[in-house]
Amino acid sequence: MTTMHYKGYEAVIEFDEDADLFHGEIVNLRDVITFQGASAATLKKAFAESVEDYLEFCKQRGEEPEKPFSGQFVVRTEPILHKAISSAARRAGVSLNKWVVATLERSVR
Repeated sequence: MTTMHYKGYEAVIEFDEDADLFHGEIVNLRDVITFQGASAATLKKAFAESVEDYLEFCKQRGEEPEKPFSGQFVVRTEPILHKAISSAARRAGVSLNKWVVATLERSVR
């Protein structure tokens, strides 16, 4: 699987051998937006067109388009885990936020 980016939107791409087509889906939205193409060039064009269609659809409905993720989220955890990760961050000499970000980055690489 590979990814593509356009105007802050990210899509994952898969290849369907039977259909001889690339399929893409935007993953950093709650809305489902898919596209396809027979080549890299047609896939890139279809991705851009899908994003532009989505933005136009939102405009016509008078709705704000959902933006790609802001980079902020709330995590709820048990107090004992909160205390443990806070202690780990202090031992590492970094803020709780920096410790959590570094831990998450290691887990998704």
